[in-house]
This record gives sequence, structure tokens and C-alpha cells, in this order.
Amino acid sequence: MRFLTADYLYPLNTDPVKEGVLQISDNGEVKRVFKNRELISKDKLEFFEGILCPGFINAHCHLELSHLKGFSEEKSGFLNFISTIENRYNFDQHEILEAIEIAEFEMIKNGIIGVGDICNTADTLLQKKKNNLRYYNFIEVFGVQASNTNKAISHAKRIREEFRESGMKSTISPHSAYSVTPDLMSEILSVFDENDDIFSVHMQETKDENNLFKHKKGSFYDWLTHLESTLDIWGKRDSALDIINELKNKKILLVHNTFTSQDEITEHYYCTCPKSNLHIENSLPNYSIFPATKLCVGTDSLASNNSLSILEELQIIKENSNFDLNTLLKIASKNGAEALGFENLGTFEKGKTPGVNLIYEFQEVKVIA
Repeated sequence: MRFLTADYLYPLNTDPVKEGVLQISDNGEVKRVFKNRELISKDKLEFFEGILCPGFINAHCHLELSHLKGFSEEKSGFLNFISTIENRYNFDQHEILEAIEIAEFEMIKNGIIGVGDICNTADTLLQKKKNNLRYYNFIEVFGVQASNTNKAISHAKRIREEFRESGMKSTISPHSAYSVTPDLMSEILSVFDENDDIFSVHMQETKDENNLFKHKKGSFYDWLTHLESTLDIWGKRDSALDIINELKNKKILLVHNTFTSQDEITEHYYCTCPKSNLHIENSLPNYSIFPATKLCVGTDSLASNNSLSILEELQIIKENSNFDLNTLLKIASKNGAEALGFENLGTFEKGKTPGVNLIYEFQEVKVIA
């Protein structure tokens, strides 16, 4: 049994506790939060300078793209970034798997305990089988030609089955509104079953995405035309948000939302990836429009980020919002756990094993348990 105390505890299911004590078992299970450290014998206490909070949830990552670190040009725009991603397969498989292992270790070191991970392949499966972190795997579908619908959904189902056979949570999800035809969206919905909880969808990441749906023109229109896309991708949708209705109002994690407006906010969960947004488009969302109880944070991939650190993402949010520290930590832990259905993570509630992070002056994080 361990008794951890610091300047403050942030249980996230209750108010912060000054000089509180977190009692956990040797395997990290929360037993109790004491509001007064005088109740515990000093020889049992482990003293820390800073604050203690639950482990972080990286609500949006592309672990399988870790080998692309440093290859994309900064602030060059989304379509230029896509050209980098198209080179993802021009690497030796050993190099890809090694980068995945290193990236996962980086997340663990940075206090991340749960991940919402986007998968176009099963490349991450071997590493995930080690059970170092809790994953919700979103098997991403991209298909802009109606003739490829069956091929795209069959490929996704094969990958999902590989993850599920290994006992891992996996849901087939549309990449975005502009990259999935209505027919393919219907197929995605049809394979959503009792083992699925939530969809993850890239949403309004660039101005060009909004321009595509509102005005049926612009760089995205030209790009999709070049790909010989089926025209009803944008013909039947006047807004990227139209796919929410297509998905029959299932639980959705909307990712990026860099160019979402106040009147477009829904009841769904939102995930922001500040460093990635700055790297690609040099833009950030207006954080004041999001409900603080539904906002999560992710790192995106190392293809668009130089690190996998939730604390670094929080520092940017802190500088560009009015969120207090308790709210920021809920964004980093509690909200992501709720969105992804990680019931055992996110707060210091009795019976949970949420991990314990020590944060010092909001600059450094150290894993305590």
C-alpha cells in the first residue's frame, strides 16, 4: 500500500485537495483520497513537490505513422501534408515497427495511460499486444470512389478482426466527411455492432474543407476531382457536420475542429490537437466555444508533431484559453476516458487504476504509479 501526497491532488471527480493524500494499492488501484495528510503517519507518506493527477488520455493519435517523424514541412498546409503521408509505405517494415515501439515508450514516459489510435493497417498490433497502454483502435476508412466501396469496407473489416481477435477494442470509422462517399458511410454504419461504442471523425481541420461543402470549389474540390471522386461526396453534403446525421447520431469523437464555429457545436465529444494544427495549418480552434466537459486532447501523429506529450498540448491550450488548471487536467484525463469508454481511468475514484502523474510547475511530468 502506498500513500502519496503533494502540494495538491487533482482527483478530477471532486475539487482539488490541498496537501491531500492518495492511497493506492501496490498495483495502482485507488483506495481512498484523504483531505488531511495529518491523518496518515509520516513514515508512510511519500512526499512530492507539485501536483498529482490521473494519467493522461491521448484521445487522438496515429501511432502507425511514427516512422514519418520529421518528414513533413512545417506550416505548408494540409494538402502538402497529405503528400507526406502518401509516402508512408516507402519504408522497411522493421523501421516502421521500431518507430512504433519508440513512440509508445515516449507516450508512457510522458504520463499517457490510454490512447484513441487511428489505424489504416495492423502495423501497431504487435506492440499493442504487450498491453503497455489501453487502446481504443479506430479502423479508419478512406474511399472517395463509389466503385471502391466493397473493397474499402472489406479491408477495414479484416483489420478490425485482427485487433478483436487479440482482445482489443476496435471500431471501423470514417476518416472525414470529404473522404467517404455516402454509400461507404452507410456500409460503415451497417458494421457498427454491440462491441462498438464511438466513432472518431476528422472534422473541419482546414478552411478548404468548409469551402468544399459550402461553395463546391477550392483546393479540396480540385484535389478530390483529381482523384476522380464520386461527386455526391460534396453534392449531398452542405456541411462537414452533415455526416453526424448520416451516422444516426451515434456517439462521435470529432477531431481537430480547427475551423468549427459556435453555431456548429453539438452534443458530441471534441478532440483538439494543438501542436499538429500549428504544424500543418498554423491555426488553432477558438477554445471558448467548446463545452469544457466534452473537450479532449490528442497529439495526432509524429508525422505532424515533434513529440507525443499531452502536457505540451495543454500548455498551448492554456495560453489560448481561459480554462483553469482543474479544467485543463479534466481535458487531459477525465474527458478522454469518458469519450473512449475507459471506465477504469481518468479520475482518482475508488477502485480505479488511472495511473498517477506528478506535474511540477506545469512544465514537467513524471509517472509516479
